[in-house]
Amino acid sequence: MLVSWEWLKRYLDLNISEAEVCDRLTLAGLNFDGASTVANDRCLDLEVTSNRPDWLGHIGIAREVGVLFDLDLKIPQANISDKSHGGACPKIVQIEDEEFCPRYIARSVYGVTIGPSPAWLANHLETIGITVINNVVDVTNYVLMEIGQPLHAFDLDKIAGDTITVRKATSGEKFQAIDHRDYELHGDDYVIADKSGPIALAGVMGGKLTEVDDTTHDLLIEAADFAALPVRTTSRRLKLKSDSSYRFERGVDPEMLDWASRRCCELIVETAGGEISEGSVFAGSPAPKRKPVTLRYSQLKRILGIEVPEAEVRRILEKLGNPVHQTTNSSITVIPASWRRDIEREVDLVEEVARIYGYDQIPEHAGVSLSASHRSDLDRVRDKVRGGMLGMGFDETLTRSVVSDVWAKAFQGWSLGEPLTTSMPMVKGEDRLRISLLPSLLGARRNNEKFSYSHIDLYEIAKVYLPKPGALPDERYMVGITSGKSFYEIKGIVEALIATLNPNITLQAIPYTDPMFEEGQGCHLTIDGTTLGYLGVVSGKTCKAFGLQRAASVAELDLGALMKLAILVPQHQEFSTHPAMNRDLNLIVDEGVSWAALQEISYVAGGPLVANVAFQEIFRDPRKDGHGKKRVLFTITLQAFDRTLTGEEADKVIADILAQCDKQTGAKLLA
Repeated sequence: MLVSWEWLKRYLDLNISEAEVCDRLTLAGLNFDGASTVANDRCLDLEVTSNRPDWLGHIGIAREVGVLFDLDLKIPQANISDKSHGGACPKIVQIEDEEFCPRYIARSVYGVTIGPSPAWLANHLETIGITVINNVVDVTNYVLMEIGQPLHAFDLDKIAGDTITVRKATSGEKFQAIDHRDYELHGDDYVIADKSGPIALAGVMGGKLTEVDDTTHDLLIEAADFAALPVRTTSRRLKLKSDSSYRFERGVDPEMLDWASRRCCELIVETAGGEISEGSVFAGSPAPKRKPVTLRYSQLKRILGIEVPEAEVRRILEKLGNPVHQTTNSSITVIPASWRRDIEREVDLVEEVARIYGYDQIPEHAGVSLSASHRSDLDRVRDKVRGGMLGMGFDETLTRSVVSDVWAKAFQGWSLGEPLTTSMPMVKGEDRLRISLLPSLLGARRNNEKFSYSHIDLYEIAKVYLPKPGALPDERYMVGITSGKSFYEIKGIVEALIATLNPNITLQAIPYTDPMFEEGQGCHLTIDGTTLGYLGVVSGKTCKAFGLQRAASVAELDLGALMKLAILVPQHQEFSTHPAMNRDLNLIVDEGVSWAALQEISYVAGGPLVANVAFQEIFRDPRKDGHGKKRVLFTITLQAFDRTLTGEEADKVIADILAQCDKQTGAKLLA
């Protein structure tokens, strides 16, 4: 926000140095970024935060300075009674969507003479870098920069018909703006229209057809409140930004519409002559009443660590525009100012008192009571996942949630629905909300390979957006993993990760076919019938499509499912001090028998004495074993908690496992 020093003096008896004012404003949250001399004035550059649209006008800045230095704020009355004549505004205003435009005020001014602005007005605008055009347009810009309320002046004689309508544009409708460029509108844009079509793009820019020029004699002055999101959407899509759209995107003061309208008409008559119609046209609903907010004095001491005098608390809140609603010995209740939509809670009032009273008033040794915070289960699980992945040598990556259509459909294990489309992509060609992290991770892997980091192992914890017909998407946190390791190695990584969350879980891997995976090297991961995720080796075709130079494997897990299974209370489990015993088994089985089935049979048949069942390799020899047969070599680790196992006990367990493998799968032990 650029501020004219001489302009500020219109509202305050400002006998304070510029340096002192800027220092205090910075400490109060309005950062000073620099200053320059323009003619006989000084231009201050102040950084305005997005939650303070009231600072986007000179009166808002002057109010802040007045509170900081206890100066009286002088706001013009905007009295137009002596400049008005009988009669009403000749136009009717209709609002088709009050959610977009909750209120609209129109006034008319007759008999103006278009010409140059007076020196005082032109100088103020030029100081802050606004081009001077003519007295009418300059006045609308002046009031905009005075109070932060955008206004627009239409040439009244160029408005067709007797009705002005605030409505949605029709898809493909054309609009010529005052920048003399033509724009094609979408059905989500809003316009101000007469019977012939759009005459302004609501909240963004006026139209060429009703522009004020040297032939203009009669005016219609618009002051309105437009919703932030549609204005921002239209402005960004059309790449059409203005001082008006900037302010509507942040919100205007609903109770200052009429003042801004009267002030604009007053200055137009003062600078361009003419008379104001006595009546105005108002459409929409009155501004809603603000709810009272109570500040307990004890909270100032608890949060800030210092006592603030009650009289000073009241002075600060009242000077900031918050009228006192009620006071007691222990609290003060105020009605938040209409321009302060960010004041809703007690702590907001604490912040107001603190920044005006001065953060420098709080000593370093102030005793502020602290209370332990509670971390959510999601945060705790994410930390465990991060710790587990870091321990296994993985690096965390961060990728965009919006991807191309090709990437969005590269893996559809979670949803076969059409990915959601964004109306304004941040990157050209990337306009789909992803339904899987895997394509993004493969893209990150490709980028690392370009810099010769070919053995990089990556993971990401982020959201995917699963489409739901007629409803908001199902947003889920996922854990995505990519590595150059083999199928069984990546499966072991997933099992190790799950073990860090709950060592008592048994993971089931069901064969799963998908174009992203090599044939026979993809699986659907479940735990007790609940889907946990997917895992597989990336197919050669997919590697080529993503530009990968080396083989890769991927896995994706539902973090929500992991949360339900995780044991977050630290557990202690004693371990056996007795030696373990390993037995290798080499079984001949049918090609269709999976390793997961043999592993599960071994655990169940062996009972509590089976500590681990570890895969070694698969070997095929059709000449010796016959077609459709394979050999599966694996190691069984046996261990008892309370004793050293005897050879006879171990033999019995192995015999039971072999018997069940034979019974359930037809497996035969290689002689």
